[in-house]
Amino acid sequence: MTVKLLGSATLAALLAAGAAVAQDDAIIVQSTTSTANSGLYDHLLPMFEEETGIDVNVVAVGTGQAIQNARNCDGDVLLVHAKPSEEQFVADGMGVERFDLMYNDFLLVGPESDPAGVAGMEDAQAALEQIAGSGAPFASRGDDSGTHKKEMSLWSDTGVDPTAASGEWYRETGSGMGATLNAGVGMGAYVMTDRATWISFENKGDFDILVEGDEDLFNQYGVILVNPEQCPSVNAAAGQTFIDWLLSDEGQEAIGAYEVDGQQLFFPNAGA
Repeated sequence: MTVKLLGSATLAALLAAGAAVAQDDAIIVQSTTSTANSGLYDHLLPMFEEETGIDVNVVAVGTGQAIQNARNCDGDVLLVHAKPSEEQFVADGMGVERFDLMYNDFLLVGPESDPAGVAGMEDAQAALEQIAGSGAPFASRGDDSGTHKKEMSLWSDTGVDPTAASGEWYRETGSGMGATLNAGVGMGAYVMTDRATWISFENKGDFDILVEGDEDLFNQYGVILVNPEQCPSVNAAAGQTFIDWLLSDEGQEAIGAYEVDGQQLFFPNAGA
């Protein structure tokens, strides 16, 4: 089984088909890319679909785009990792309720040569300041994703505006995490990434984890039902069934059991 990733044209056609589709048996999840690219859905969805008969179609984009798609009523469930933006989505009436689902952490990775000398640091802000001061290249997603939002929050706390050096040492790819990691490896640039994508990423070259362990690098994922009062097309019953399953003991155990190369990628915390 492979995750059904929908392009915009396919999604539009599916939504337009509306009445012709067995809506009771299908939902659209607007999702961050890390959950899809890590293989988590390939692990989870066969269990859920076999148990419930509900078909889950995943649209994997950056968190900012996923939230905008959900605001446009192009989905039933939102699963992303930018808690302030998720809470605003609910406060605006677009989501019914937000639930913590699971977590991992962000990392700073870079080349073995480590031109900014940040290897082993546990203070992410100090490491970013050191990278900026050295003028060593840094590749940013620059795409309003959850990872990009976190990165910009950390930069803001340092008082450094990296966008002032856009196109110089600061390189914005406007791409997903995998593509940004590929670009970073190609140019020998530091990259901030979520751990799940890094573990699953195969083109590491001489790159390694250089900075980790700072509590500011905590990466929480949340799940929200799109509000059917705002979006009448939402399949609320099936969407809520999916959320309830993810939050259940069975779903949480399944999330915790997912590993790549013997490493756990996500840590369930719905009951925390």
